[in-house]
Amino acid sequence: MTQEEFIPLPYPNTVVEGVVKWKSPSNIALVKYWGKKENQIPANPSISFTLNACATTTKVSYKKLNAKGTDFSFDLFFEGKPKEGFKPKIETFLTRIEEYLPFLKNYHFTIETSNSFPHSSGIASSASAMSALALCFMSLEKELNPDMTADYFKNKASFLARLGSGSACRSIEGTLVQWGKHKNTSGSTNLYGIKYPNKVHPIFKNYHDTILLVDKGQKQVSSTVGHNLMHNHPYAAQRFAQAHKNLDELETVFKEGNLKRFIEIVESEALTLHAMMMTSMPYFILIKPNTLEIINKIWEFRAITKLNICFTLDAGANIHILYPESEKEQVYQFIKDKLVVYCENEQYLCDRIGVGAKQIKVKSEK
Repeated sequence: MTQEEFIPLPYPNTVVEGVVKWKSPSNIALVKYWGKKENQIPANPSISFTLNACATTTKVSYKKLNAKGTDFSFDLFFEGKPKEGFKPKIETFLTRIEEYLPFLKNYHFTIETSNSFPHSSGIASSASAMSALALCFMSLEKELNPDMTADYFKNKASFLARLGSGSACRSIEGTLVQWGKHKNTSGSTNLYGIKYPNKVHPIFKNYHDTILLVDKGQKQVSSTVGHNLMHNHPYAAQRFAQAHKNLDELETVFKEGNLKRFIEIVESEALTLHAMMMTSMPYFILIKPNTLEIINKIWEFRAITKLNICFTLDAGANIHILYPESEKEQVYQFIKDKLVVYCENEQYLCDRIGVGAKQIKVKSEK
């Protein structure tokens, strides 16, 4: 689909008021996206596991105004309390998507959102939050245009979510989602995420992700700033080529269930992400001493046991430990016995890959 196809024709229906609710998960990239162009277009393609438990639930109540507003009209509540600090980001999001949802200034919205994971836990919530909000707005557009197809709904929700947070476009569906144009992946596009279209071995369909909360503090450099530092990065071209090559290799890995090569690619991608940060100008380091301690413990444990445990990292110090269902008992015991001590307040989250966002039925509030 093209960007222009997401600009709607006049709506056949009129909707006065209503309420919609969606629960959308976070995701963890296996091949990382780092660097972007204008309008949230990725500099390289990426692929991720959709998570299950780490999710944002968002309810949007809407009421039609007597006349179209000159500004966006909304109230925002996080965990039941007004959250003025989040409003500028929502304003920016609404401004970006208004062309594709021209009804936005016709309504007053009450946005109520909450996370299943602890606030400031170090888990990036922008993917789950922006995808949940995009889905709520798409549900309203579906009321205005009941003939909308399911595929169009999902693709446009992913497209809109991307304009709020790039990785949010990978949270609409599961279990593997690819975002970014890649010549060897049918249907891939920079505009939205797609369900991975190639064959996937059963061993990857019940994967676990235990997230070790090494550092719950505010990141010293935002992801937006980090992405922008790729524009003049001396190794940017090589990095983007590496991402394409790793996606090519993963097609065979996923088809054959080659866990050894999967581990090599995933861990290399995580370390390359942080290598890009350390070699940008200005340079920065987000990993912490305990991050490195955990990585070395994982490598030692894997060498001894021959189990298929591996790690990946987002743009922060926390570690995602990935392992197949068949090895969960031994790996989980290892995490409790040897790794939790390196977590802030010994906190960690247990998750596994999931199928994507889900709508939650609510009664209309009159």
